[in-house]
Amino acid sequence: MNTMANRDDIVFQVRGLTKVYRMGEVEVHALRGVDMELYPGELVVLLGPSGSGKSTLLNILGGLDTASDGHVSYRGKDLTRANEKELTEYRRYHVGFVFQFYNLIPSLTALENVAVVTEIAVSPMDPGDALALVGLSTRLDHFPSQLSGGEQQRVAIARAISKNPSVLLCDEPTGALDSETGVMVLEALDNVNRTLGTATAIITHNADIAGMADRVVHLSNGHITDVSQNEVKKSPRDITW
Repeated sequence: MNTMANRDDIVFQVRGLTKVYRMGEVEVHALRGVDMELYPGELVVLLGPSGSGKSTLLNILGGLDTASDGHVSYRGKDLTRANEKELTEYRRYHVGFVFQFYNLIPSLTALENVAVVTEIAVSPMDPGDALALVGLSTRLDHFPSQLSGGEQQRVAIARAISKNPSVLLCDEPTGALDSETGVMVLEALDNVNRTLGTATAIITHNADIAGMADRVVHLSNGHITDVSQNEVKKSPRDITW
């Protein structure tokens, strides 16, 4: 895709983003002046070792954490100046989250786990359509205990996309899965990105996953050390680890 999109249409613009955690007398610098953009329809992989700042960056983009300094704008709105009510509305209506662990409600079926989100969304997808998009149209009435880990993660993806978010933020979505199962989850994320055009950021420490991205952002010690563009994207089927 063309990342030289109209700059008025940038999903995220990050400038000088800094995050310092204070633990007693100790200051931990999680982010040290990060600059980046995320464009509509783009799939970006944020790559780096544990402690590089990936999760902190993703949590600030998603309104789950706040910056110590710098600015994050979402479609031109400065999130760093938003109050808690505005951040809650931002998370509820604009962002889909996928985490390493699925956080499904055990007593609800796959369809009901997705419907919980669509009931509070402004312009939701049909829950069945969201599950079909991740290849689970035959598992709608199954409970989480009846699903494999990969299927549970795909339910979590369906739940995240069912509110039609502008952006999908994924924190180690294959971290708890083996390679074969993880590939099915990556296929689901790739299909959502291509079909819905949802701007997608996936954080991982797994360099192989970078091959499926439009762009790869490398982080180390709170800095972005490199940004590269894949001229040819790999199919998730061609990724192994």
